[in-house]
Amino acid sequence: MFTILLVEDSETIIMGLKYALEQEKFKVKVAKNIKQARNEKEYDLILLDITLPDGNGFDLFKEIKEDTNVPVIFLTARDEEFNIVKGLDLGAEDYVVKPFKVRELISRIKVVLRRYNKIPQNFIECNGIIIDTENREVKYNEKNIELTSLEYKILLMLFSNKNKLVTREMLLDKIWDVAGNFVNDNTLTVYIKRIREKIGDSEGKFIKTVRGIGYRVDDEKE
Repeated sequence: MFTILLVEDSETIIMGLKYALEQEKFKVKVAKNIKQARNEKEYDLILLDITLPDGNGFDLFKEIKEDTNVPVIFLTARDEEFNIVKGLDLGAEDYVVKPFKVRELISRIKVVLRRYNKIPQNFIECNGIIIDTENREVKYNEKNIELTSLEYKILLMLFSNKNKLVTREMLLDKIWDVAGNFVNDNTLTVYIKRIREKIGDSEGKFIKTVRGIGYRVDDEKE
């Protein structure tokens, strides 16, 4: 779980953003001013407002960078070109102007974390489910999901093609059972049902059936 330090004095923004980030499985620490921010330790990324009750976000940024290389994204209502350029010149990873779209901000956060190698490239994530392709592990809400080898192959193929239609023919062409035997169409249906049950998707809202064609996994966060 990644920890984000949110340095912001607006209660409305704090409540909305904290909820959205926690839904994405981030741990959120909140500092409403510079003094509180200085007391916070152990975080992976900072969302930093420029205008704070007891000082300037740019000055706090300089202090932070003297001690750590943690990535920073500026949040501010100021959209003047001078402030944008100043923030980036100081070394900020990104700059988001209020009001902003929460999903866009979360996407930017993930990009920055990947850039800093905090989210390994061998991880595939979709709707809170994470596949560790190196260790062949699947997790949801920090809990391991036990899948058979064939179930894992099917889920991995769907995740690798998220937001795209995966036909039954494509799946059948790529998967074989433990003995190396071809999996038929009826068996595939059974496996999809089992996978859905294990990831809490018995109604098929996550792995969607495209009747007569195949399946589709849509990432609601993208």
